[in-house]
Amino acid sequence: MAPRLAGHRRRTAVAGTPDLTGRNWMRPSEHQLEGMAADVVLDLAWGRLVFGQTFTEMRDILAALRAEETGQRDICIYARDPHVLVGLAPDELFIDPSYTYRLDLYRYRPRPELIRGVFVRTVTSLEDMVAINEIYARNGMVTGDPETMWANHRTRAFTYLVAEDTRTSRVVGTVTGVDHVLAFGDPEGGTSLWCLAVDGQSAPPGTGEALVRVLAERYVGRGRSYVDLSVMHDNKGAIALYRKLGFVRAPAVCVKRKNPINTPLFAARPPGLTRLNPYARIIADEALRRGIRVEVTDAEFGEIQLSLGGRRVLTRESLSEFTTAVAMSRCDDKRVTRRIVEAAGVRVPRGVTVPGDDLGPARELLAERGELVVKPARGEQGKGITVGVTSEEELARAVDAARLYCPDVLVEELVEGEDVRVVVIDHEVVAAAVRKPAEVVGDGRSTVAQLVRETSRRRERATGGESRIPLDDVTTDVVRAAGYAMDDVLANGQRLRVRRTANLHTGGTIEDVTDRLHPAIGQAAVRASRAIGIPVTGVDFLVPDVEGPDAVFVEANERPGLANHEPQPTAARFVDLLFPETRRR
Repeated sequence: MAPRLAGHRRRTAVAGTPDLTGRNWMRPSEHQLEGMAADVVLDLAWGRLVFGQTFTEMRDILAALRAEETGQRDICIYARDPHVLVGLAPDELFIDPSYTYRLDLYRYRPRPELIRGVFVRTVTSLEDMVAINEIYARNGMVTGDPETMWANHRTRAFTYLVAEDTRTSRVVGTVTGVDHVLAFGDPEGGTSLWCLAVDGQSAPPGTGEALVRVLAERYVGRGRSYVDLSVMHDNKGAIALYRKLGFVRAPAVCVKRKNPINTPLFAARPPGLTRLNPYARIIADEALRRGIRVEVTDAEFGEIQLSLGGRRVLTRESLSEFTTAVAMSRCDDKRVTRRIVEAAGVRVPRGVTVPGDDLGPARELLAERGELVVKPARGEQGKGITVGVTSEEELARAVDAARLYCPDVLVEELVEGEDVRVVVIDHEVVAAAVRKPAEVVGDGRSTVAQLVRETSRRRERATGGESRIPLDDVTTDVVRAAGYAMDDVLANGQRLRVRRTANLHTGGTIEDVTDRLHPAIGQAAVRASRAIGIPVTGVDFLVPDVEGPDAVFVEANERPGLANHEPQPTAARFVDLLFPETRRR
């Protein structure tokens, strides 16, 4: 949490400061530029900052922006007459649809009380930079080279801060600051804030505020005049935070290049785009980046039509016309899926079906294996699944629960191991992730029920309403089985699993393990996709070790959520499949 500053002396603005950034229509005088470095461009690893007030010739700014590296996002701020700059190359440049906000540091007042659960610190290692990149990726931001970021950090011109969750010691937020005085001798005494990002699913409330406050207080301590930042015009949550902290609108605007990353900012958006869920939106954005026309045909259903060169493809999230009805029906019925993949040489758990009211085969399997999983033969999103059945009474209840979703019930042996989802597109492994059941982390004050509600709200906000933890009998039973009641208070940092299954729709979390996945597991996933005859699928396994070869097949999903696997290029590979002519070479 941001510490309170010792001493509360009143700070005043520097008298007679040149107004280079407040009057961007005026050409700076030689006196104003005296002592300031010229033509300043700073590399932040995800792209470069071009400080327009340090340039005397607009064509030099244009040349700097044209030097942008592929896959990066350069930003020019404080350019004099930005509309004229764009007019020099309207086919290459655009004015970013964002606002600039400024906090005059002499007006800043520290928060009187602590923000609970958050500790903000300066980065201390290259590993912290890797953690920062992971947060960028989860937020759909451009990632940077950790080595470059670490080299920047070793100069005082850059400040990289991270926020830790005090309960878990995990890095859950980050912000970057640039000191204009140390970077190029800014006579205004300015600074700027970039890349504020938090892990929406796990960061405690107030994490973003804590990061902004600590950065501002660092610059107050250096005697700087203001902190500027750029925020998208429709980011209402961030704008509300900045206004709360005392930021006000400033006249500066940002100019960027029309590159594939920036396409959503300058190209016309199809009606209904903003109403798509994250799983359809990630595909629409990737298609738009490639110049593919997108029509939202049913936003609520996640359905879009992609068009290029007279050819059209209809998709519902990652399900497209390329998936045949036969392949989809094979995935829909878990009994059929088991038979097909087992015949292809992929290991499946021992299982039986429950014919009518005859629980005899299921009881025999329970007596032999000791612990079972009961699931509807057809269904999705983890509905009706009971894990950890150990008695005949539990078996009967689990079968009844499964029949609420499908009259046909599948009973399988419980296989120990981690739940791994392998995304296979065009019969190639694109991503792999360990999925973990929803859990809460104690803070020493809140009851289990309160923690479930708070954690569920964060997951729901972070996933556009796609993930939430149900506060139902299943959650209560899982908590009770762990020896707790819903009104118990967990100690600070204590973890408690509150769901049995790792389904993301019921609050499960995901950890990317693509680089660690054993080749044998990837090969089994590809064999399964080929046997089913499906071009896009999420193949689920239970594995004792993701870096080992052993795996037991659970099911194949015909519509895997590609947005869950960033930063892996799942959406890019999906669009490659649909429109191979747009594939980036």
